[in-house]
Amino acid sequence: MNRSVVKKVKGFRTEDGAGVSLVRVLSHKDIEIFDPILMLDSFDSINTDDYTAGFPMHPHRGIETVSYVYRGRMQHRDSVGNEDSIANGEVQWMTAGSGILHEESLPASERMLGVQLWLNLPAKNKMCKPEYHSIKNSDIKEIDIDGGKLRLLAGRFGEHEGYKGKYLPFDYYDIHIASGSSVELDMDESNSVMIFTLLGNVSVEGEYIEEKTAAKLSNGDKLRIRAEDGKAQVLFMSSKKLEESVVWGGPIVMNTRDELLEAFDELDNGTFLKEKIYY
Repeated sequence: MNRSVVKKVKGFRTEDGAGVSLVRVLSHKDIEIFDPILMLDSFDSINTDDYTAGFPMHPHRGIETVSYVYRGRMQHRDSVGNEDSIANGEVQWMTAGSGILHEESLPASERMLGVQLWLNLPAKNKMCKPEYHSIKNSDIKEIDIDGGKLRLLAGRFGEHEGYKGKYLPFDYYDIHIASGSSVELDMDESNSVMIFTLLGNVSVEGEYIEEKTAAKLSNGDKLRIRAEDGKAQVLFMSSKKLEESVVWGGPIVMNTRDELLEAFDELDNGTFLKEKIYY
C-alpha cells in the first residue's frame, strides 16, 4: 500500500539562541502526530547576520538532537569534553540523556542550509549517558536510485547501513530527485514516517507539498515522491512511535511534570549534570 499525506506543516519564522533567524516547522503542537520527532527547525540564509550569533551554552535532557548541515558549518562544544565541527553535507548527533550543556556556533559561509530535529528518547533511556557523534561525509553513502540519488545519513537503506543510534531505530535519508522524475522507496508498513522538502516542491499520491514543508505520511510499505516544478531535495525520516506521555519545558523533555520540575530544580542548584564537566 502506498503512503499518502496525513498532515502538512509549513512552519513559522522565529528567533532562537542569541538571535538566530530560523523557521520552526515542528513544535509542541505537533508532538502526537509526528512522534517520536519533537521539533524540526529549518535554516536557509545567505545573510550572515541571520545566524552567526549562534546558540550559546545551554542545557538539554531527555532528547537527542540531530543536525544536518547541507551547506555551511556548525561548530560544537559540550560539557562532557567534545569539540567538533561539521560542514557541507555532514551530521551532528548529540544524545542529551541525563543532562548536557552544549553550544553551537555557525560561522559565516556562502549559504547556511540545513535542519535540526529533536528525537525523543524512550522513558527508560531518558537518563542515559550523554554522548556526541559526528557523521562525516566519508561515512555517508551516496546511492544512485531510479529518479535521482540518496545520501544515507543514518540507519539503513536496503542492504546499505549507516550510523545507528542506540535508543530508537532511525532511518534518515537526503533524497535528490531529478526534475520531473519520481523516486520509490520500500519500507516497514507500520513505521512512523515523515518527509521535509528542503529544496523544491514535490507531490505524494497527488498531494502537492511546497518547499520547506514537513509532511506526516500514512502507514504503508511503499512511498512515491515526485519532483514538481524542477528538481527537489527531500529529507526522509522513519522511526517507531513511542506513544508515551511528553512533558516539555524549553530545552528539557521528560515524561511527567515531576521529572520536568526536578530537572529545573537541578539546574538551579547545580546538580543537573551527572557526568564530569569539562567545558
